[in-house]
Amino acid sequence: MLFLDLLLVEKDAKQLGHGLSVLPSLENMEQFKGQPRLPKFAVPKSYGIRLKPDLTACKFAGFVSIDLDVVDHTKYIVLNAAELSVDSGSVSFTTRGISKVLEPSRIDLVEEDEILVLEFAETLPIGIGLLKIGFEGTLNDKMKGFYRSTFEHNGEKKNMAVTQFEPADARRCFPCWDEPACKATFKITLDVPSELVALSNMPIIEEKVDGHLKTVAYQESPVMSTYLVAVVVGLFDYVEDHTSDGVKVRVYCQVGKANQGKFALNVAVKTLELYKGYFAMPYSLPKLDMVAIPDFAAGAMENYGLVTYRETALLYDDQHSAAANKQRVATVVAHELAHQWFGNLVTMEWWTHLWLNEGFATWVSYLATDSLFPEWNIWTQFLDESTAGLRLDGLAESHPIEVEINHAGEIDEIFDAISYRKGASVIRMLQNYLGAEGFQRSLAAYIKRYACSNAKTEDLWAALEEGSGEPVNKLMNSWTKQKGYPAVSVKVKDQKLVFDQSQFLSSGSQGDGQWIVPITLCCGSYDVRKNFLLQSKSETLDIKEFLKDKTDAASAWIKLNVDQAGFYRVKYDEDLAARLRYAIENKFLSATDRFGILDDSFALCMARQQSLTSLLTLMGAYREELDYTVLNNLISISCKIARIVADAVPELLDYMKQFFIGLFQNSAERLGWEPKPGESHLDAMLRGDLLTALAIFGHDLTLSEASRRFQSFLEDRNTPLLPPDIRKAAYEAVMQRVSTSERSGYESLLRVYRETDLSQEKTRILSSLASSPDPNITLEVLNFLLSSEVRSQDAVYGLGVSREGRETAWKWLKDNWEHISKTWGAGFLITRFVSAIISPFASFEKAKEVEEFFASRSKPSIARTLKQSIERIHINANWVESVKNEKHLADAVKELAYRKY
Repeated sequence: MLFLDLLLVEKDAKQLGHGLSVLPSLENMEQFKGQPRLPKFAVPKSYGIRLKPDLTACKFAGFVSIDLDVVDHTKYIVLNAAELSVDSGSVSFTTRGISKVLEPSRIDLVEEDEILVLEFAETLPIGIGLLKIGFEGTLNDKMKGFYRSTFEHNGEKKNMAVTQFEPADARRCFPCWDEPACKATFKITLDVPSELVALSNMPIIEEKVDGHLKTVAYQESPVMSTYLVAVVVGLFDYVEDHTSDGVKVRVYCQVGKANQGKFALNVAVKTLELYKGYFAMPYSLPKLDMVAIPDFAAGAMENYGLVTYRETALLYDDQHSAAANKQRVATVVAHELAHQWFGNLVTMEWWTHLWLNEGFATWVSYLATDSLFPEWNIWTQFLDESTAGLRLDGLAESHPIEVEINHAGEIDEIFDAISYRKGASVIRMLQNYLGAEGFQRSLAAYIKRYACSNAKTEDLWAALEEGSGEPVNKLMNSWTKQKGYPAVSVKVKDQKLVFDQSQFLSSGSQGDGQWIVPITLCCGSYDVRKNFLLQSKSETLDIKEFLKDKTDAASAWIKLNVDQAGFYRVKYDEDLAARLRYAIENKFLSATDRFGILDDSFALCMARQQSLTSLLTLMGAYREELDYTVLNNLISISCKIARIVADAVPELLDYMKQFFIGLFQNSAERLGWEPKPGESHLDAMLRGDLLTALAIFGHDLTLSEASRRFQSFLEDRNTPLLPPDIRKAAYEAVMQRVSTSERSGYESLLRVYRETDLSQEKTRILSSLASSPDPNITLEVLNFLLSSEVRSQDAVYGLGVSREGRETAWKWLKDNWEHISKTWGAGFLITRFVSAIISPFASFEKAKEVEEFFASRSKPSIARTLKQSIERIHINANWVESVKNEKHLADAVKELAYRKY
């Protein structure tokens, strides 16, 4: 039998007469239950792991031998295990020195706490011992632990075996101390079908083929955390290159797709070289493999030496991938490779410090991408990251960057915009404050000091404080230990600038937080600057002393948070706001500052601290905007305003759409439908976004032209009339005209979906299908997401329904909640169903209805997301009421709609 075959390769394995049962729990074992952390009676030093996956039966057998250091007198060994069948007869502990074999008197596998408690009849001797455990498990379909992914080869459906252990799922593959601080070395052996590729963190040292099976043994790894251990077994092609110091880099993908891995390979080799210099330390393993996995819940995972990716985040097809896909591959590869230093070499001590991994990797990925592709203006695009962080952190139901984690079930939810995007943004703010060179030196010193070890946030602050002489710990604690951020108000009074800070909340209420805010400002020119720390609630600055006659204070524009380097909002008085509109219209401001003024104004409007009329007037100043990132944000804000107006004053919606069409039409006409020879990467991305916006707002010429080009595409998938960068626009346009009585466009898109094997094309289509304004089509699309034709990982792409489809989507969620919860409830994707469908509502009645439905259905993995989504409904509802009662709005909208641009 499968289990028996594997156990017999262990020299000291017991005869299997005990079956797979475990004995009942004892009262004196209760002390270990319900605890967020494992007791540290014993700590692992090294693991020997042998796994034998059966890809047909979708099961695996395993045996683990763990060198333990028993550091305290105890009769217990407590470690993590989940969804495994442990063979009680295989469990033993051998003491070193006297070589005494101890068998546990009791074994308790506590599923609710995911722990395995071993009780021995006598106290374990202090010192090194060897723990052995045999087990079996299932290659699950949950995209976590040791799981199966499916693919087609020569028309036949096949399985591969893949691991995904972050945050706390190594325990689903082998019993272990599944906490980041419990670092150890790992020596892995796999028994797999001989025709398959078998990969792990380290290079292969021995491979023995025996008929249809082969045994593959790998080098022992350096010390690392369990969540970074990785195994992939499947059928793959690969492309290969080497760094200048001999590190072998490969990209593995499905057979026949090797060419699609070349771009990522090139980025990886260059990025390893770049990080070697930036961190003042070479990559620490002899090889780096990157693998495209067909079924993958996250975007990518930084397993040491064996990084796994969604296909959309690693593969790039010259003919069918869009410029946005290319950029996504570059930034994701740079992000995951940053982790090889920041996360893998130096690891957070506990999940409270997750942001150390994710915030830094996000920030550094932009640093690398900017170095490799300076023409992408990636630091301007970084503002999208900041905005996502600001929007989530503007909720009362946000959380601090450093968040308490009391149960493994809570970890998934903090892989969010706070840990990643706010984390990256405060790092950028700190680097801007300390200076790039000193920051880099201190960072390199931190990595050298904590290499092969664990660190906390305070350790990083200490290194930066030593290197800079600045009070980094005091400054940054206000940003990492409390949730939220300030809005800094500025006004001119008696030749002085008056600054006030208060916690910004999107609800319009004010929190009681206070920050040390690095203020940067310029006046009338980027040559006239001032920097200072706002450490109190209010401060004043003498304008005359600041300007020193360089410009006219009475009329000069004043911009705070220069280049949006700080993680805060700015609220200007009416006079200063008018000066900034003038500066925008006359092109005096940088793209980053134009972005910031617009984004802050939108946030203030949503929080009812500014009228929609004044926001729309500001938006009119962007009529000649050319920058990709600024226009992209303008589109996003326009779509959100259109939804609120449709709920508040539906009779104004057509006028509002006409205004938005006028805003974007000139830029769209400048770019046209056809790519131009030698045009920029940013123009290629912008073209599709502008045409998509015009289609959504009902621009007839765009809808007709999109339909014409789509028909050509249906006849010839390689037609030059529909290049990848504008396909999303065409698909959205097609769905705008789809209805129950006119289904041809929908059916055609489904046909394209079924015929393509490119993951990026499939997700493009899925993200367009639900935009039909016909609720009946919306329901068909949502049901399609639950079908076997859509991979579980991709269903979330189709949840962005039209406003007309909101009620249909909510009823669908309720009707299918049991199935959705069962299918996606084991990972973070379940939160996307909740937030995508609930957050767009804008009535207090709907918020109450949502609360009532989930009152008996919430669980730790969705609790925070549910509260945030309900809060967003309240914010929308309050905003709708405010817009309903706004004087002069109708006149302003009509005037803007008829204005000629």
